[in-house]
Amino acid sequence: QVQQVESGGGSVQAGGSLRLSCAVSPNTYGNCVGWFRQAPGKEREGVAAISTGGNITYYSDSVKGRFTISQDTAKNTVYLQMNSLNVEDTATYYCAARGSAYCFSVRWRDPDYYPGWGQGTQVTVSS
Repeated sequence: QVQQVESGGGSVQAGGSLRLSCAVSPNTYGNCVGWFRQAPGKEREGVAAISTGGNITYYSDSVKGRFTISQDTAKNTVYLQMNSLNVEDTATYYCAARGSAYCFSVRWRDPDYYPGWGQGTQVTVSS
């Protein structure tokens, strides 16, 4: 069973950057890996995903151009580089994985598409 552990959250001022890491075990390759976030009182939102089989990436409109998802198969880790952060990015960020090398393009942002979730890491952006 695929497991994932997030790290890298923290507090940053608006305009700053953070990089989140998702350690996927036993292997990153062969999984569709997504990053989601959830703010208090809001639904869980898919922000980015990567098809590790073809290094194909997906982004929500709210983060496109600011966030970058990438993988390091040698380290079995998927990263989410977050730049130009604003207060609306404040949330708990979760990593999720599905045992498929390619994400289904119309499902990647659906939380129900992923059977496995990490514990989450908090990102707080202050103005």
